Amino acid sequence: MSDTDTPEPDRIEGAPHPRETARVIGQDAAQAAFLDSFNSGRLHHGWLLTGPRGVGKATLAWAIARFLLATPDTQEDGLFGAAPPPASLDVDPEHPVARRILARSEPGLFHITRTVNEKTKRLRDQIVADDVRSLNRFMSLSAADGGRRVVIIDSADEMNTQAANALLKMLEEPPARTTLLLVSHQPSRLLPTIRSRCRELRLGTLTPADMATALSQAGIDTPGDTSALAELGAGSVGEAVRLINLDGMKIYAELVALYDTLPRLDRQRALKLAEAAAARGAEARLDLLFHLNDLLLTRLARTGAMGHPPATEAAPGEAALLSRLAPGPRQGRAWAELAQTISARIGHARAVNLDPVALVLDTVFKIQQTAA
Repeated sequence: MSDTDTPEPDRIEGAPHPRETARVIGQDAAQAAFLDSFNSGRLHHGWLLTGPRGVGKATLAWAIARFLLATPDTQEDGLFGAAPPPASLDVDPEHPVARRILARSEPGLFHITRTVNEKTKRLRDQIVADDVRSLNRFMSLSAADGGRRVVIIDSADEMNTQAANALLKMLEEPPARTTLLLVSHQPSRLLPTIRSRCRELRLGTLTPADMATALSQAGIDTPGDTSALAELGAGSVGEAVRLINLDGMKIYAELVALYDTLPRLDRQRALKLAEAAAARGAEARLDLLFHLNDLLLTRLARTGAMGHPPATEAAPGEAALLSRLAPGPRQGRAWAELAQTISARIGHARAVNLDPVALVLDTVFKIQQTAA
């Protein structure tokens, strides 16, 4: 199987791979923290890039890799004295390192992610020990271009126990001139000993303006006003791409319109929504429907607790709906409790393969009962 045919679990469908993304958007603090460490001459060997899914952690990891492999350790004295320390991670796209990374032929870079099981020919759901142990051969090779090497693990949360222990040995005795970049959506799932041996770079969610810039860089068409998209996507470009690909904004607007009549329920509208989300081959849309429904319940609970709806509407008429169904703390608690109940019921029902249409309608009826 060629590199171009190999599945890439760290690629968001409909968006460029992080190695293909030219610039990190909206994460200036994390970039500055790494540059400060580099310019101090005391670069840590292990870095844990954390934050919500889809905010640019992998993009930053690839930007750091390009920077480290293309930038000398020290700025040599020139005709006019020492060059100033680098103020940015940006590397010219025409730089040989950038071109080799894009072509997946950079000898100083090793990328670990989930691989295909040779027996089943399917993508594994974990990073296994052999994936990490393959680092040994990479480390045994002579380092290129001054001796620096970079390892990206995306995502480190997906390592099984054996893989995590194999990586821990490397973190405990780090190879010289090697930097390990661990992308982690849920660092609490990692071994405490792995976390303690890495310096953390925490990435935050993106503002609507940064979201629009990042989506534009990825070549993704967006609605004129991205504020609602940023609200539903919780500042995550990855989540925004999923919403765009699966018509998530339309699904959420339909949920708001359906619940706008509560406690009276338009059963035909509810059935149409359930059948559309549960059609054959629409598993991703069904998952998104449940996610957006949970998000709506969360926003109801927050409205009741805060005494007012969120400042930004995620769909037309949402603010009025939230205020009517959650006018105070008592109603807010009721919606919060319902969100937990529905989440548990959906988890159980999906585990036993309950009919999706029945599951969606059951969820809607539970919401109707609470509204009444």
